[in-house]
Amino acid sequence: MKGHTNEDVFYLIEEERQKPRISVLWLILLIGFVLCFLSFVTLYHFRYSPLISIEIKSDYSPVCTGIADLDKFDCHPDDNVSEKSCLQRNCCYQPKAKNFPPLNIPYCYYPSNYNGYVIENITQDGRHIKADLKRSSPSGFPKDIVNLHLVISFIDDYTLRMKITDANAARFEVPIPINDALKNLEKPYYDVKIDSKTGELIISRKSSAAVIFKTSLSQLVYSDQFLQISSNLPSPYIYGVGEHYGSFLKSVNWTRLTLLNSDRGPLANYPLYGSHPFYLSLENDGNANGVFLLNSNAMDVILQPTPAITFRPIGGILDFFIMLGPSPANVVQQFTGLVGRTFMPPYWSLGFHLCRYGYGSLNKTIETMQRNLDAGIPLDVQWNDIDYMNNNKDFTYDKENFAGLPEFVDDLHSKGMHYVIMTDPGISCSEKPGTYPPYDDGLNDDIFVKNPDGTVFRGKVWTDGETVYPDFSHPKTAAYWQKLFADFHGEIKYDGVWIDMNEPSNFYDGGKDGCMKSSFEDPPYLPNGNLPLRHKTLCMTAKHYSTIHYNEHNLVAYREAAATNQALKSIRQKRPFIISRASYSGQGAQSGHWSGDIASTWEDLRYTIPSMLDFNLFGMSMIGSDICGFSRNTTVPLCARWQALGAFYPFSRNHNDRGSTEQDPAFLGPVVVEAAQKALEIRYTLLPYLYTLFARSHVFGDTVIRPLFFEFPLDKNTYAIDEQFMWGPAIMIVPGLYENVTNVSAYIPKGIWFDSRGIQVNSTGERISFPLGLTDIYISVRGGYILPGQLSNKNTELSRKEPFVITATLDENAQAKGELYWDDGDSLDTYVKGNYTLIRFNVDKNTFTSTIVNKGYDGPMDVAEAQIAGLTMKPSVVSVNGVNCPFSPAEIYDEKESNLFIPKRLIEKLGKSASRHPFCVYGFKRNILGVGMNGFTLLSPLTINWNQFLFFPLKLTFRFEVTGFAEKDNENHRAYRRELYFKLSLDVIPEEEKLQEPFGKKRPALEKNKIPKRV
Repeated sequence: MKGHTNEDVFYLIEEERQKPRISVLWLILLIGFVLCFLSFVTLYHFRYSPLISIEIKSDYSPVCTGIADLDKFDCHPDDNVSEKSCLQRNCCYQPKAKNFPPLNIPYCYYPSNYNGYVIENITQDGRHIKADLKRSSPSGFPKDIVNLHLVISFIDDYTLRMKITDANAARFEVPIPINDALKNLEKPYYDVKIDSKTGELIISRKSSAAVIFKTSLSQLVYSDQFLQISSNLPSPYIYGVGEHYGSFLKSVNWTRLTLLNSDRGPLANYPLYGSHPFYLSLENDGNANGVFLLNSNAMDVILQPTPAITFRPIGGILDFFIMLGPSPANVVQQFTGLVGRTFMPPYWSLGFHLCRYGYGSLNKTIETMQRNLDAGIPLDVQWNDIDYMNNNKDFTYDKENFAGLPEFVDDLHSKGMHYVIMTDPGISCSEKPGTYPPYDDGLNDDIFVKNPDGTVFRGKVWTDGETVYPDFSHPKTAAYWQKLFADFHGEIKYDGVWIDMNEPSNFYDGGKDGCMKSSFEDPPYLPNGNLPLRHKTLCMTAKHYSTIHYNEHNLVAYREAAATNQALKSIRQKRPFIISRASYSGQGAQSGHWSGDIASTWEDLRYTIPSMLDFNLFGMSMIGSDICGFSRNTTVPLCARWQALGAFYPFSRNHNDRGSTEQDPAFLGPVVVEAAQKALEIRYTLLPYLYTLFARSHVFGDTVIRPLFFEFPLDKNTYAIDEQFMWGPAIMIVPGLYENVTNVSAYIPKGIWFDSRGIQVNSTGERISFPLGLTDIYISVRGGYILPGQLSNKNTELSRKEPFVITATLDENAQAKGELYWDDGDSLDTYVKGNYTLIRFNVDKNTFTSTIVNKGYDGPMDVAEAQIAGLTMKPSVVSVNGVNCPFSPAEIYDEKESNLFIPKRLIEKLGKSASRHPFCVYGFKRNILGVGMNGFTLLSPLTINWNQFLFFPLKLTFRFEVTGFAEKDNENHRAYRRELYFKLSLDVIPEEEKLQEPFGKKRPALEKNKIPKRV
């Protein structure tokens, strides 16, 4: 019973107790049990003083006036609220007819003078504020914890921790590693104030006095199985709190978000596969902050129009981390600095993946894969769903229908491709002893989840019989798990692992015969107020090594991902690639995620963008959705649009269910093939840029996919946008998301932008409409950035051998910058070991330069072409490293066919000159200078010069001043003089952020009061 509280033990023993037989032995046991019972009662009384011992002042009268409806905080969130029960809690009662689905304005709310907890003994040293809290009136929930201890710790200048615990006894705390070591404290961004009389606790930003976290400790609820704390938000702009189906910007209109890992296809207003109690909030001046509650119990999170947020976990403790940013990007960096950065993916995983549940045989798998290769679809990874297994049993394969699978995987490897297997956490337990090692070994190691009576818990998933569940909190399970993967790798040389059904899922509601009666199965407060906690999962009273499932449930996926990650590192000695359905905060360091069983609908197509944005906030940058949908039948228009969008998911995979029609691009025909080809060619060309974004995510915690407001936090028009998104700071992607729509409207933030055709847009921050063909997607590059790319090929192993292409887009100052991170793409810890090459690029006026910051990768890095967009006239002289480049005929750089990311291979069209090495040539069309190169490498500094007038979008202000005039005066004519003065005013963007070593940028604090009005 390791890890249980005294009360856990008491109630489990009490509820398991069988009626004793009448015998001397049973009489002795009964006496012993009574003595134990009395000792537990004593401990119980010590920890939870009876409610009657809490004194209520007889002159107390709740002050209920002056509280607006939108400022009311719920005093009676549990069921069966009535005036009587509300008044018994010393709260205010006022029924309201106005509803805000799915919640309501609270009927029972806290009065302004409520004093549930009294603050005592506040002390402060240099890094901590401490206080004691004592319960003075009952909350209305069973087993109030009377004495609490509050500690606020200043972790660094931007982050602080607020932890509230039971002062007298241990409670379950989330055991995942947190990087909370105290760092240098120089100039904290925050102030902390506690009013001991009112119980008000305020954390504010020093620079602006913006309130970041404001709560009433007097209204705190802290009982054994229900905790509640509320805080005002600085604005209604709040993001995160996942995983949920819906928009990226969360509604504060009485919204309930439930965190309970659940095997449920994405639906609005229900908990989904992952639990991430973290949110990012924007302030009114564009600054950002973040709050993370380190608690793994099921909970509701309530958003109300105050604006305010309420957390309602049903166990554990309150352990908050509050991050001050100040930019949105800084908040995510600080959060992932606490829970763990995104894992560094193998390069091959950034290619296109193909899968289907229902291939049914190896022959069908090969047929599907080959028809897409024949159609010219680049493809890196082939997957199989559970149907490759022998009777759906983990670590087996069907040697009849999938005969030859090991040889097939070897053949994939010979072609530079890779293979991913599926694994579920449910182990079949119906085989004869000695015939199925995953079950036999688990029994021998005693590592399966148990019933309260110590027997092995049995559930049901895909196998013919019942299943058991490895307990990933057990210290022996990691070795057990690694052995299973190692043995299977001896048969099939798989490259990655897909862990599914790991909420964990169960086809029973608990056990086959249900679950024992317990408050853990039926708690005083039920999150989501709908289905029982055990619905399609394990009994909450099931025993893990660390605690009961009630506390452990949301951590199962995290622990399984960590064990799988370690196993793959040990077995392959290369970077692990793991995709998980369920997740918890910090899991991005171990695995990626896909959005589960979405449907083939236009609505679900749109949902995939908020899903990507959410998980990049959560530090899980390797995120994607099943392209064209998982369930139901797709259509050609829907799948064409989805293939175009899906090419820009970080994790790009086409996959669907066996009950739906086949939907790989080649099966659906030329329209979908064209959409896939066009989008994937751009993706593969830009993979070096995407890989660099992942390196930044891994090292610094940057997002890979990000909302527009991350780059334009002063522009409120970007705050609610979730139908377009950014790849890093430079590329904006606008897909077609609606049926029968051929024109797309996009918001273009202020600045210079270049679409994929090289067409330049000088935006003041406006929405534009443009045609978008069924097989197209709108891509625009922000002026001021330099993108590393490579000529595309059939897969990443081949594309990595292609020369590089560098694309620079000039800003208003004719400047641009960028960087390239490059290593072998698969080795472990290349950044830590220094086995990487980092190159910084810069354009200033008419010169492009590259600088090698770190040179730890010794593979070839030839460069084929550089493109500089933003010029308005052809240069007369272009040189590369002092070598003059001849001008190519205009038709070599065809305006109609040119693509900013896919150059026309100038060198190949002119032919390589044997007499001049190195050799270069330049072309010019529209506003793009293309410089083809032969014999140049990025492993040496590169300088490109050109001479011409550059285009500057200037704001011109003309001032005319007349200093003389002509008139007749007393017959004398005065001479007059007219002088014309003009002044040119250049609209200059702020200085670009400075790069920090070894690569990256430190974002400056935002200016106050610079937000334009919403359009």
